[in-house]
Parts: sequence; C-alpha cells; structure tokens
Amino acid sequence: MKNIKTFVAVTALSLMSMGAFAQSISVTSSTLDSAEAKISAMAEKQGSHYTITSARVGDRVHMTANLDK
Repeated sequence: MKNIKTFVAVTALSLMSMGAFAQSISVTSSTLDSAEAKISAMAEKQGSHYTITSARVGDRVHMTANLDK
C-alpha cells in the first residue's frame, strides 16, 4: 500500500512540474519561415526552447509550438 501511495505522489508531482514549464503558443504569418521566426523570437524572449507541434498552410500559415524552459 505504501508503494502505491508513493507511486501516485511521484506521478502527480511529475505531471505538475511538466505543466508548470510548458506553454503553448500559436502564430499566423504569410510563410513557414516567417512563422517559425516569430515563434523563435517569442521563445528567445522568454529564455525557452521550442518544439513546433503543428503547421497548416492555406492562404496564410498557422503554426503552433510548445515552449519549454
């Protein structure tokens, strides 16, 4: 029983710490390069690294990313 409580506590703390540092952002631009440049600038301003999670191209580019510290 003690092992189960410990496992649940560690899992909860792990999930909380990941959520505390990740931030999702999205930008719209005319090209893929300029959309990524906007995300890169936002990440640099916050002192974060970024991972692009999606990009859609139509009349304009819509890109989302996660910022991680």
